Amino acid sequence: MTLLRSFTTVGSFTLLSRVTGLVRDVLTATYLGAGAVADAFFIAFQIPNLFRSLFAEGAFSAGFVPIFTQILARDGQAKAKQFADDAFSALAAALLVFSILMIIAMPLVLIVMAPGFADIPGQMGKTTELARIAFPYLFFVSLTSLQSGVLNAFDRFAAAAAAPVLLNITLIAALLAGVGADGDPALFLAWGVFVAGVVQFLWLAQDCKRIGMRFRFHRPRLTPEVKMLLSRMAPVVFGAGIYQLNLVVNKMVATLISAGAVSWLYYADRVNLLPVGVIGVAVGVALVPLLSRHIQNGDTAAANANQNRAIEICLLFTLPAAGGIAMLAAPITSVLFERGAFSPADREAVAAALVAFSFGLPAYVLNKALTPGFFSRGDTRTPVKAALAAFIVNVVLNLMALKFWGHVGIALATSVSAWLNILILGVVLHRRGHLQIDARLGWGIPKLIIATAVMCAALWYGAGFVAAEMGPLFGAEGQHGGPFLMRMAVLAALISGGAAVYGLGVLATGAARFADLRRLRRQGN
Repeated sequence: MTLLRSFTTVGSFTLLSRVTGLVRDVLTATYLGAGAVADAFFIAFQIPNLFRSLFAEGAFSAGFVPIFTQILARDGQAKAKQFADDAFSALAAALLVFSILMIIAMPLVLIVMAPGFADIPGQMGKTTELARIAFPYLFFVSLTSLQSGVLNAFDRFAAAAAAPVLLNITLIAALLAGVGADGDPALFLAWGVFVAGVVQFLWLAQDCKRIGMRFRFHRPRLTPEVKMLLSRMAPVVFGAGIYQLNLVVNKMVATLISAGAVSWLYYADRVNLLPVGVIGVAVGVALVPLLSRHIQNGDTAAANANQNRAIEICLLFTLPAAGGIAMLAAPITSVLFERGAFSPADREAVAAALVAFSFGLPAYVLNKALTPGFFSRGDTRTPVKAALAAFIVNVVLNLMALKFWGHVGIALATSVSAWLNILILGVVLHRRGHLQIDARLGWGIPKLIIATAVMCAALWYGAGFVAAEMGPLFGAEGQHGGPFLMRMAVLAALISGGAAVYGLGVLATGAARFADLRRLRRQGN
């Protein structure tokens, strides 16, 4: 299976996941708004979701897949199944103990993760209740990550990529049930998180059964292979999860600003995560097993070529996405969230944070393209060092910017630290000879930047034209925007126009050619 086909499969289902996730967030903004109740739920959901992100998108893809692939190729499926069962049993036992301890200690955990809530009457108690309900989600979704790793090793990407869609559908159903029953939407959402974990686990269990890889739990054993897995996972939890860890720091600091600050950052980040998830997760999931096979076979040229193409794919889509989001942050926020409990002040705050987040968007995705270059070679320590440097910078910048720019400074600090992380990873890979920029990528990057700049200029002109002809269609200070359908139509026109300008710019500069696109399409079929 080619990189493009794997990328397309994962990317398509991840796009569906992000779209349904966006629907979930739109409904959440409508019924919860961006106040204290929303802040409580987002912090409660963040705690298990943090570990989910680290395990599902980092540790297992980096630690489990290379070991499992090696055993599968060397010793056959029976031995690989035995290793998977050992890993499943050890992980399940550890997660059960960890989950029980976290649920008991949740009030203490929240003092660390949401210190500002202590100043709001009842906020700590509400958040603790929601977090205790939602936390068991981690148990099921982490085991789901193990199932995903096995399926990815067999080049079966679809079911695992589709699993997050079930999370969003479950949460949407829970929220609407809460609204329909005239209950507490936040409480219904917390229970929805719990149920979603069970649903995702059962979904992938069926696909694993089809390929003869149904897991069986037994008394945990620390076999040499399991020890190797744990040794590789431990640093990856931090190294590959720098973006998520930065978000934790962001929300910790945001609780010190004002009620609603956590929600403003959450909504802005969710919009920014749409291209990050679709492109970054797809590239990361597809690239790890592909590079692992090339490296196992000693084919360094193929490994380097695929690394270059992964970077190229990332930049081809994230540069215009970042530029477009920055130029259209206010209209995007207005169309997606401004209704119901979401106020004009919330719109302005989210849009400002979205601009700051967008600067780091390409770096967030490039992290998924560069870290497999280390993980596929069994090196999980170097990304930790790079992540640690970026993490420290983020914390320092957060505290410095808090006084002057509030929640916007928090978002900007995250973007700066993400680029620092990428710079370190890229330099180390290059010095080791594991990343040699080929001519196609070297010439393509400046051309992509030019095409993006032309697109941004077109969007700036288009937004100015809309303001001159239609007035404050997307809202003014303290005022709601115009009719929703009109806002949505105009935003769609601006996005479509920007995409067309970028596409023409890419073809005109030669950053991409019709011949290349046809060749890639043939390889993917």
